[in-house]
Amino acid sequence: MSKKKKLDTKTLDLILEKMIDTVDISKNEIFRIGEQCRKDHMSLSDELKEMKEQVAKTISEGDRLDVQTRFARKRLSEVSMHFKDFTEAEVRDAYEKAHQLQMNYSMNQQLEKQLRDRRDDIERRLVGLQETIERAEHLISQITVVMNYLTSDLQQVGEMLEDAKMKQDFGLKIIAAQEEERKRVSREIHDGPAQMMANVMMRSDLIERVYRERGSNEAFKEIRDLKKMVRNALYEVRRIIYDLRPMALDDLGLVPTLKKYLQTTEEYHKKTKIVFANIKEEKRLPANYEVALFRLIQESVQNAIKHARPSEIQVKLEIDRTKASAVIKDDGTGFDTSLKKTNSFGLIGMRERVELLEGELSIDSRIGKGTVVLIQVPIICDSNN
Repeated sequence: MSKKKKLDTKTLDLILEKMIDTVDISKNEIFRIGEQCRKDHMSLSDELKEMKEQVAKTISEGDRLDVQTRFARKRLSEVSMHFKDFTEAEVRDAYEKAHQLQMNYSMNQQLEKQLRDRRDDIERRLVGLQETIERAEHLISQITVVMNYLTSDLQQVGEMLEDAKMKQDFGLKIIAAQEEERKRVSREIHDGPAQMMANVMMRSDLIERVYRERGSNEAFKEIRDLKKMVRNALYEVRRIIYDLRPMALDDLGLVPTLKKYLQTTEEYHKKTKIVFANIKEEKRLPANYEVALFRLIQESVQNAIKHARPSEIQVKLEIDRTKASAVIKDDGTGFDTSLKKTNSFGLIGMRERVELLEGELSIDSRIGKGTVVLIQVPIICDSNN
């Protein structure tokens, strides 16, 4: 039996190594995306500098043409008033000069407008690229946290699981869930932002040709369509990033993020009402506590919706100086807690997460009477915080 346990431990270690390699590859991909955005940002910054110089030069030229045009019109007016005092050649020359200068001035004004529009478009694109760079950096930092978790805390799972078969099943379940999530994210990016950005690239190449062949109105129409496509792509990217990890958790904290998540879940699962109550005033916790509590409550709510078919779920959160407590209660079908479920990997993961925080997880349920999940975690802050 001990030989069997050794073999299963090695197998779990191999699975963890594959998980770490996969996460590291994903981190490198995001890093490459960020670097490409930086290159594009630098290129556009140079183009913006050049465009500003051209705008300034065009404005200066326009001022010069404006003065010359006014002088030419004044000269033409004098020739017209004293027509008999000038030769036919002088009259023609005055008219042609005034006309040519007026044409040059009009073309200069049109060029200035085009340059200004291009400058404004580049500035908007730079803002979007900067936001993408910041998002990529944030994702990399989050993946680094995951890497640290995989290379340290998660490796203790093998020692904590008593049954060798459960170790193997749990590890494989983690791999399967991770691969399924990667497929989902990959599919969403491919069908959404990636496809949109490919269309943006093609449409951007066409704008100059459209301007030359069909004029500025059609070109501006193409630019407006292009802006809509970029805006839609940005929306899809933000949505996918939110699914991976709600940014509000870092920016706003646990309570506002939970409110938003539970509200969205209730809107999606229309048959289940979700009531949230924060017993005490909102209080920020260290990041690892906020993430853990959010995931624990999220898993509890999802388990209730998936398995218990409740009409109502109540979520109560209480955070004081020494501990955080969460109660998730539903009026669903319930289950017999004395029966050991072979595929209760969600509960195993929840218990592991609570134990890592030195907390307690208790589940009280009876068939037909619903389920109550109680989570209690002591708040232990670093001396530096």
